[in-house]
Amino acid sequence: MLAVENLTKRFATPEGVITAVEGVSLAVPKGRFVSLIGPSGCGKSTLVNVIGGLIDGHEGRVLIDGAPVSGTHRDVGMVFQEESTFPWLTTIENVAFPLDVAGVPKAERLERARALLRLVGLDGFENRYPAELSGGMRQRTAIARTLAFQPKLLLMDEPFGSLDEQTRLLLGDQVLRIHRELEQTTLLITHSITEAVQLADQVVVMTYRPGRVKRIVEIDLPRPRTSAIVSSPEFGRLVATIWNDLREEASRGMKDIESSAAAAR
Repeated sequence: MLAVENLTKRFATPEGVITAVEGVSLAVPKGRFVSLIGPSGCGKSTLVNVIGGLIDGHEGRVLIDGAPVSGTHRDVGMVFQEESTFPWLTTIENVAFPLDVAGVPKAERLERARALLRLVGLDGFENRYPAELSGGMRQRTAIARTLAFQPKLLLMDEPFGSLDEQTRLLLGDQVLRIHRELEQTTLLITHSITEAVQLADQVVVMTYRPGRVKRIVEIDLPRPRTSAIVSSPEFGRLVATIWNDLREEASRGMKDIESSAAAAR
């Protein structure tokens, strides 16, 4: 459903041209959940922004159902770490907003918004404003709003990065339920190995800059899953496998940052 073919993206900076990602190829079948993990500076967000059509000027191709992506795409929904709910709208109005823009009749859009709020576990909070919700509840509102126009591909860039570990695990249960019920093709960018393994069918480990695919780890844990899976020996084995791959790249990143800081002094 999603194909990334030999993708390379470079940026011009005052220090010279930086290659953020280089030669990245991915194939994500319909309904699969893929987590992308790598050290800071490996180009994860660059990759997801290219896939979402927010960044152009790259080499290689991105295709959805065989059609090249150029610019923002109706079939791609995106959820970011940053706060994105509209503070002047209630929860149900936030979720219904894209349907309102699309001209969906009021009764239909509110009905669809209520169904999505039930899906993300926010029934009963329809008339609350974002300031009355926790950070996790606001992110679930943002996910429901993104799902309102039924994208073929859901991109999530560190959606729970600002939340504590316990909340992230519990919100992972909600994401797993959404994925199970909608069979939504999903690509998650995360720094958390635990989160990556908890949610995904595959974990793509990236190298430090320039970001390349170092390894793809199949997550052979049974579905349906809940956060209880994190205490199992199989889960621990997969986390250790990914950490062994990631540790070398994270060390390279730290050395590069330290070298840059020393040169600047």
